[in-house]
Amino acid sequence: MRILILGGGVIGTSLAYHLAARGADVTVLERNAIACAASGKSGGFLALDWCDGTALMSLARRSFALHAELAAALGGDWGYRRMTTYAGTVGRSPIRMRGAGPGWISSNVVINGQLGSTSTTAQVHPAAFTSGMMRAAEERGAKVLLGQAEGLLRRDADVIGVQFEGEALEADAVVIAMGPWSILAARWVPLPPVFALKGHSLVFETGATLPSEALFLEYADSAGSTVSPEVFPRADGTTYVCGISSKSLPPVDPAFVAPDEGAIDRLKAICDRMSPVLARAPVLTSQACYRPVTADGLPLIGRLPGTRGAYVATGHGVWGILNAPATAEAMAELILDGEPRRIDLSPFDPARLAALDPERVTVTRRLRG
Repeated sequence: MRILILGGGVIGTSLAYHLAARGADVTVLERNAIACAASGKSGGFLALDWCDGTALMSLARRSFALHAELAAALGGDWGYRRMTTYAGTVGRSPIRMRGAGPGWISSNVVINGQLGSTSTTAQVHPAAFTSGMMRAAEERGAKVLLGQAEGLLRRDADVIGVQFEGEALEADAVVIAMGPWSILAARWVPLPPVFALKGHSLVFETGATLPSEALFLEYADSAGSTVSPEVFPRADGTTYVCGISSKSLPPVDPAFVAPDEGAIDRLKAICDRMSPVLARAPVLTSQACYRPVTADGLPLIGRLPGTRGAYVATGHGVWGILNAPATAEAMAELILDGEPRRIDLSPFDPARLAALDPERVTVTRRLRG
């Protein structure tokens, strides 16, 4: 069976791996580079039970287990490790009780409690994980083509391939996994709305200074607004910090995503206040990315209604890195076997959302320029 995947992010590469591992003929079509957008610029935080009580619970729990299995089975060099995770607040004066929580934070950070242990929280380096999945897929016969998808090939109501860089690539199935850029495919097939949430982050060079401890903090700035910084020291000696979000339309080309004016300076000032280690550490990267979200907050995973041969897997929001393995496993089962065996995908059925939405059409036109 030949399958084309539009998008070289964590969802697309994970799906390529699961399909190729089962003997499918898989090609990933990517505009720029593997992990060039949110899959390379997110935190890479993993949680076993943070989605419990929601429609995402089974997906998250299966994915958390698969992350450990993949790291062990593939010898993954993507920094997989377990973490201890804390919650806290950043005050205006030194009020933190000594001995509470991590010792590398400032004295004005109050640790309110432990959110997760090494049994329930973990991390990967997202760019390395995404690239690692693609590399493992290629070792099993998958291919990557870089360039522009120009449309879908149709035969009546069926999708039979992709028009790519002037060439007609035929396939038995086409999967749209382009993150927030999936909305561009609404020109070709009925696709529910996919929106974009912009996030900003910094990556510091901290060496072996910081242990495997993640922080989720609440910070009230001088203007009276509240920011929620997240801090993830990584196995490679870097520390990732995010915490400032905004809403705006992404550029058509992911290569042109840039931070909002003033956002990086504001985030750096927050980091200086949170930790003396971060205050003096060199900044390796300052960046922004767009995460895909849907109208009801749940991803789109499954067949596109009324169009045989077309599938979608996007809209995972902040849980894209976490939920990629189980999404890919279930999608591979759906495509190759006709239905998923381990995960019930019905809560994520694209048909649950209106296929034709005026706001989606407006956003698509603006994205097209």
